[in-house]
Amino acid sequence: MGKIQQLDDLLSNKIAAGEVVERPASIVKELVENSIDANSTRIDIEVAEGGLSRIEIVDNGDGIESDDLLTAFQRHATSKIKHENDLFHIRTLGFRGEALPSIASVSKVEVKTCTGTGAGDELSIHFGKVVDQKKSDSRKGTSIEVTQLFHNTPARLKHLKTVHTELGNITDVINRQAMAHPNVAFHLKHNGKTVLRTVGNGDLLQVIAGIYGISVAKKMLKVEKDTLDYSISGFAAKPEITRATRQYVSLFINGRYIKNFAIYKAIERAYHTLLPIGRHPIVILSIELDPILVDVNVHPGKLEARFSKEQELTKAIEDGVAEALRRTELIPSVTNPKQQSIPKPKSEQPSFQFDPYTPEAEKKTTLKFEEKNRNAGRDPVQQVEEPRVENTVNSSEESIFTSERYEYRQQKQPERLEQELTPDLDLQEEGHFSRVPPMYPVGQVHGTYIVAQNEQGMYIIDQHAAQERIKYEFYREKVGEFEYEVQELLVPLTFEFTHTEAQVIEAHQDELASIGIFLEPFGGNTFIVRSHPQWFPSGEEQETIQEIIDQVLSDKKTNLKKLREDAAIMMSCKGSIKANHHLRNDEMTALIESLRKAGDPFTCPHGRPIIIKFTTYEIEKMFKRVM
Repeated sequence: MGKIQQLDDLLSNKIAAGEVVERPASIVKELVENSIDANSTRIDIEVAEGGLSRIEIVDNGDGIESDDLLTAFQRHATSKIKHENDLFHIRTLGFRGEALPSIASVSKVEVKTCTGTGAGDELSIHFGKVVDQKKSDSRKGTSIEVTQLFHNTPARLKHLKTVHTELGNITDVINRQAMAHPNVAFHLKHNGKTVLRTVGNGDLLQVIAGIYGISVAKKMLKVEKDTLDYSISGFAAKPEITRATRQYVSLFINGRYIKNFAIYKAIERAYHTLLPIGRHPIVILSIELDPILVDVNVHPGKLEARFSKEQELTKAIEDGVAEALRRTELIPSVTNPKQQSIPKPKSEQPSFQFDPYTPEAEKKTTLKFEEKNRNAGRDPVQQVEEPRVENTVNSSEESIFTSERYEYRQQKQPERLEQELTPDLDLQEEGHFSRVPPMYPVGQVHGTYIVAQNEQGMYIIDQHAAQERIKYEFYREKVGEFEYEVQELLVPLTFEFTHTEAQVIEAHQDELASIGIFLEPFGGNTFIVRSHPQWFPSGEEQETIQEIIDQVLSDKKTNLKKLREDAAIMMSCKGSIKANHHLRNDEMTALIESLRKAGDPFTCPHGRPIIIKFTTYEIEKMFKRVM
């Protein structure tokens, strides 16, 4: 008798569940995607004990026809594809028909569904076996409850994490679905308490505010980029908002969340030198394209995708994010200490005894503010106007964003909330001077930081970081030139290496020569340099050449672009003003003006901030001159 036999359906479903259903979050993801495919505009998710004891998904979608209900729980049963060619035109989130039978094989499932015409249906499946099916008076939509997850597969159950970890995974799934589909209202509850609630009005920025908080949402920059094949939209955070991992980069292809290393690298290139080493931005991008250009059927969890024109896509994303960063001022502001811990918006609708946001109420608040300033012997008009002068994402009105006010205004005044989250960032000046306003030095702190001011407030500038940026942009341009003005040396510089190092250097002599390092063999493992570009840091030529060579030796496979970049960064640091170096007023003025002409005047080449801003309003608030 042969050894190979056909597996029965129940065992096949359990094996398939190992790929589709890894943990409670996997079930939530699959069921929510089905609800979205069913044209739902509201999806309620309720879980208990991190989803380990109970998961319930309720939607107001199309519902399941009576004749299709049992079929939906059979393997590879789907309404999304009928022919092989359909695999190349997938616009739905689910399409393989594996989720429902896989879930039902490792849990107890109770389904209530109705299409809105006639009676609804109820179905009970316990660990892959149908135990009951009957008619019901269900409302339009579908409700699926999952309990006793993995009770028939205890080996799988013991590998689950803590309730806190599993809830975190579920929350992450719903967060991303809410960002991918801002036109759908999501309500996530855990053990009866609301974790996330979105309105579903199509405003992505409001969803971001609900997930990451108002303070982050106010510092998001709009990204828009279209090509012949791709339409890219979303938001990217200012460089002052960073995280320790890439997990806060969310990419959506036709509404589907994916992970893609090439796109991650494109985003990092867009933020080049604007982020500290080891830090990552918050970016949410939605990419719309013809389904024929992408294959989403390359990963069991559908988390990866293969693109036909990936290079075009990554270039468009890099350009789109970079343009968003270039369009705005990136000087971080110091906020009032009382405003630094802004709570996330509460999900429950607060009960107001009166409407605090009506024009009448705002008028009363303004009059009261004017009265306080008059009592303090100050110009009331100037004080009322002052907060409105600083019309950036670091608006002085940040204190009004308490959780209750956010929730109220999110539902009652969406247009006004949009204006506050995306304020007018039109710049008054053009050209290089448009990104950093004019400012005037008033002094220096510890010979390290320049203090400057203008009508908007006070600025503190790291003089070393400022000159690093200026010199970096100078050297970056110089090392890319094909012709150099060369300084001949009376006495050649000599460099000695080991035999292995000499071989690496010989293999990269052309790359080194392209950035001005002209090495000549001088017997054995010795090289000499007879000349170098005139713009090399004066007095540090040998150290500069040695450090550039060391970069080649450490990387070994370095490319020309990276070599030039590293050389520019290294030279900018060596030749810049150090700390504890006192400057005259005219030197400080010249440094500020040079910085204003820089292409990216906000961070040094290593991503550290150059300028910190204290608005006039924030200074007065810290000193209790305004309340």
